[in-house]
Amino acid sequence: MEALIAVIIGVLTACGVYLALRARTFPVVIGLTLLSYAVNLFLFVTGRLTIGQPAVISDQAVGYADPLPQALVLTAIVISFAMTAFIIMLALKARAELGTDHVDGRLEAGDGGGIQGGERG
Repeated sequence: MEALIAVIIGVLTACGVYLALRARTFPVVIGLTLLSYAVNLFLFVTGRLTIGQPAVISDQAVGYADPLPQALVLTAIVISFAMTAFIIMLALKARAELGTDHVDGRLEAGDGGGIQGGERG
């Protein structure tokens, strides 16, 4: 089970890095989202995978699940949602001002839109 989780985290990280290095803004957003999923899964797995164990220690409980990774994952989910919303709004603003969805604002050969001759519309 641990090997499967490690492979899933590795694939999510590799796909996230690959997409984050693309020249368009939408794959960058998807790549950063995949990276945040990989980090969330890693944080969750650090608390050891226990099934049917309570998160709070009581006198009757034989074992328990570590509640700290669960709290860290909840915090990371909120932060990644806010980061994704910020990046999407930043990409939309850049698209509106520059006329292209390239990360660096340059035009590729064959692109019809964008800044022509240094003029802004």
